[in-house]
Amino acid sequence: MTTANSNEVIIINSKTITLDEPIKRGDTTITSITLRKPKAGELRGVSLVELGQMNVAALQQVLPRITTPILTAQDVANLDVADLVEIGSEVSLFLVKKADRMAYQKE
Repeated sequence: MTTANSNEVIIINSKTITLDEPIKRGDTTITSITLRKPKAGELRGVSLVELGQMNVAALQQVLPRITTPILTAQDVANLDVADLVEIGSEVSLFLVKKADRMAYQKE
């Protein structure tokens, strides 16, 4: 996380999301995930337009690279739609320039 003085907006480089519908993996239940802002190399092979539009296939490629615990493509496919939309929205915000995020956060 990057912080700023009281006149600036805080720019977040990671976000923890509590899932409405936890993910079950055998005996393990995942109730929250942490998204990390991706680096350019982690976006290889993915259309940024599709990622920004929260395309499920694009999210299935990128989320295993930026989530803790690591979500598999199958985990993403089985997410509750509300959780997928929240996660996709956060990933989309990571793609926006700081100045644009600041304008969005002020609204």
